[in-house]
Amino acid sequence: MLALAAHALAENKREPKDLWREPVVPASAWMPCADQRNWEPSGGNNGYILVTANGGMNQQRVAICNAVVLARLLNATLVVPKFMYSSVWRDVSQFSDIYQEEHFINYLTPDIRMVKELPNRLQSLDLEAIGSVVTDVDIPKESKPSFYLKNILPILLRNGVVHLLGFGNRLAFDPIPFQLQRLRCRCNFHALQFAPKIQETGALLLRRLLKHEGHSGPLDHYLVGPYADSIMKEKRGQSAKASRYLAIHLRFEIDMVAHSLCEFGGGEEERQELEKYREIHFPALAHLKKTTKLPSPAEIRSEGLCPLTPEEAVLMLAALGFNRKTHVFVAGAQIYGGTRRLGALNSLYPYLVTKENLLSATELEPFKNFSSQLAALDFIGCTAANAFAMTDSGSQLSSLVSGYRIYYGGGKMPTIRPNKRRLAAIFVKNSTIEWKVFEQRVRKAVRQTKHIQSRPKGRSVYRYPRCKECMCPTD
Repeated sequence: MLALAAHALAENKREPKDLWREPVVPASAWMPCADQRNWEPSGGNNGYILVTANGGMNQQRVAICNAVVLARLLNATLVVPKFMYSSVWRDVSQFSDIYQEEHFINYLTPDIRMVKELPNRLQSLDLEAIGSVVTDVDIPKESKPSFYLKNILPILLRNGVVHLLGFGNRLAFDPIPFQLQRLRCRCNFHALQFAPKIQETGALLLRRLLKHEGHSGPLDHYLVGPYADSIMKEKRGQSAKASRYLAIHLRFEIDMVAHSLCEFGGGEEERQELEKYREIHFPALAHLKKTTKLPSPAEIRSEGLCPLTPEEAVLMLAALGFNRKTHVFVAGAQIYGGTRRLGALNSLYPYLVTKENLLSATELEPFKNFSSQLAALDFIGCTAANAFAMTDSGSQLSSLVSGYRIYYGGGKMPTIRPNKRRLAAIFVKNSTIEWKVFEQRVRKAVRQTKHIQSRPKGRSVYRYPRCKECMCPTD
């Protein structure tokens, strides 16, 4: 099938008209309005909330905004969140290493009371001994506000402090009062701005990605702040023909591959390697796999629950009609299988780059061993792209990027969201069908996800901000 894709790209056909576009009229019928407030500041009188967020940069971002909402809900004072060290991510970055702490505090002052540290009188307390430590095991996933009012508020009132340890996706999206949901969006889209070091290097990344672009991207200012001006200065000096780029997030690192319980054509060697990784990093999953009858890898794949491989991703792009000259920015950490697996992408799309290609070793040195800060650079590169392709709908980075593009993109920032269950069925038959049939089926599977819709009930406002709490209809 890769050979057929290469042959199709060699024909250099005209790209479909809607490939780089969103359905403009319905998409532009919404405008950002999460910055609008309709309440008095919270006094934060019921005690202090400490939060230690788990996961990588994107999971932590969700946890931060959930914590902001909880502080308002419980009339508590929020201590600037801390980040938990993970054996998977191996990153010691804290809040101010990734985000602008002063802006975060000042921007949310009309909403909640926030401090950088606990008062001295509380710092000496043994929080675990007094029952003020609450872990993610104690809080059901996507708990409703009533859970926190019933179970967390009494601890706050009794002890004056509560520590939410390993906090993450622990607050439901519905039902949530209107203004609290809007606060969630305000936190994500307005209060969290990357630290100057990340903005400066992010601007450098965009300058090199957009070196022939004749104008500033609609999201540059929101992503890199004052450093957006440096992109424009570089662009004004360019006389070459304008170019555009497609960003694709390959969520195909070993942690995702291992956690999926899928198989990717590597045989017994691959199975042993992934099993060993699970035993070290996902011991509960490894134990479950040994003691419980789980769906087979083939069944998991048929349900669309396996991450797309680089080979499948490149087949999707070729089938959609992206021509061989397309500039492609690939985001992600270390792709499982390394350069061997990226070879398929490179062979069909020679103008393929990563942040490691575009930035020198010296420019990347300040971010070395800080996976969350590197993820922030990928976030910037993906969000500013003329088109963005997701390969895993469950990826937090892809969800946050697509939501940011909706919120600030003005209906001009298309995101390709493949239906992986439909794609899985197509890929199973890819050795028995002609390229033209494969192309038609892939385009139909993706076209069905491209329609503009308001946020479905219960779904993430970070990914689907087209709702009255976050964005206002223009008509």
